[in-house]
Amino acid sequence: MSATADAARPALAFATTTAGVVRGCVRHLDGRPVRTFLGVPYAESPAGGRRFLPPLPVQPWEGTRDCTAPGAMAPQNADAFTPPSDRFPELWDEESCLNVNVWTPGADGGGRPVLVWIHGGAYLTGSNNGALHDGGALASAMDVVVVALNYRLGALGFLHLPELLGPAYADSSNVALLDQLEALRWVARNIASFGGDPGNVTLFGESAGAAAVGTLLGMPASEGLFRRAILQSGTAERFRSAEESALVTQEFLGLCGLDAARAKELLDLPVGQLLAAQNALESAAAAVTFGVPLPFQPTAGTPAIPRPPLDAIRLGCNSRIDLLVGTNLNEGSFAVEFRPAAPSDPPQLADRVDLMLARASSNPSGARASYEEALARTLGLPPNGKQLLEAYLADVHYRQPTNRLLAARSGSQGKNFSYLFTWESPAMGGKLGSCHALDIPFVFRQLEAAEAKFLTRGIAPQALGDSMSSAWANFARSGAPQAAGLPPWPEYGRQHRQTMILDVISRVESDPRGALREFWAADQAVRPTIGSGGPG
Repeated sequence: MSATADAARPALAFATTTAGVVRGCVRHLDGRPVRTFLGVPYAESPAGGRRFLPPLPVQPWEGTRDCTAPGAMAPQNADAFTPPSDRFPELWDEESCLNVNVWTPGADGGGRPVLVWIHGGAYLTGSNNGALHDGGALASAMDVVVVALNYRLGALGFLHLPELLGPAYADSSNVALLDQLEALRWVARNIASFGGDPGNVTLFGESAGAAAVGTLLGMPASEGLFRRAILQSGTAERFRSAEESALVTQEFLGLCGLDAARAKELLDLPVGQLLAAQNALESAAAAVTFGVPLPFQPTAGTPAIPRPPLDAIRLGCNSRIDLLVGTNLNEGSFAVEFRPAAPSDPPQLADRVDLMLARASSNPSGARASYEEALARTLGLPPNGKQLLEAYLADVHYRQPTNRLLAARSGSQGKNFSYLFTWESPAMGGKLGSCHALDIPFVFRQLEAAEAKFLTRGIAPQALGDSMSSAWANFARSGAPQAAGLPPWPEYGRQHRQTMILDVISRVESDPRGALREFWAADQAVRPTIGSGGPG
């Protein structure tokens, strides 16, 4: 082989896990090396006889396992709103989807802070291979170890089956969360070999990934597996009761051409048939929600989630965890701009808010006027129908759950920090504003990634990205999200609700959008119906 070919070959990196040796590669980013290990298995195959059952720890292998190419993602239907990466082929495989990616400055004894990422996608789509959350730049610039995990999605991760298949399936509707716990156990056992500190793990995620973090905060089995948590546009309230999950299962069986008597056939159906039924279920859910449909969610009242996660948090579950939590200003804009109108939709956007409040409020006749007045005080002018619907969706699915999570943590031993991200995307002439998921490339230092260009148009403020990634890394390092370019970041505090406003010029505000918070707090009956849709 020629010297030129040898020079083009990437340098290799090695690490020893409890299951065997893995081989990765070395990349150089801004002159700094980062070791990249892709598709490292953390659990045994969830296919075949393990379908719908909790994960088992990965067993040892012989020799050296090649981890220089991306691993498989969980089975899923195509997501029309997420362009495939031009670097990673998006391939799914039920057999080998339980894997992690690891990015580290050195597979040594460095004892670096560890950030473990859970991807979003409405619990239906996504993977650890997306370029927006490639952890290499964050790891190399901030001297941290970044881990991104895959977990089971859709029916394979959330279908409720104990009444149909027996007690072995008591947590079938929570196996996606159990996958995440198994990945965290893998981190605890192995991350020191990748230069990380197993005693300093920060769990973070966005959208459904942040909802998973919020759920894990309320799961007793998660205690001791991470030290800090970051929720980007998340909630601890995304769950169903066992009775509601059983109704979803009944509908799903029908879409598979089965009934309760033939439920056992689910164990052997081809994955493609499950995905076709899943797609039909998602379409049916989309017709009755003004947000993104969420047909699959965890189930409370089960062994893994004995009580609603927010209740468990309020009672002290994971009370010692430090928490950083926030939302983007215009979380609902994607749903308003891109959701196709259904024949049953009211023609006026504001009337859709009326319809949703009528289902949820204890005073439906006056709720619309009260909400509109609170939003007018927040905006400084009367809102139009688009602003009303967008704010409502943002409030219901993200901002008010965030406020309630902070309130539930008011007596926690761990520190609590809050943010509101307000930099506006120039996409679509600015119609999306500070939209859902816009914060991800800022945190991961991926503002120049091709997948970010639709939202950033190449003009995102690099200084804000540098500050945010530094704040996230410093929070993981010490529990304080301080960073150059940001004013001192105070703890949230139940009285003043101190919140960092993240923008070109960042600042701290007390109780931003407080009039809307007060509206929701005044009517405790106003809640989205469990299982209602929002951006994923």
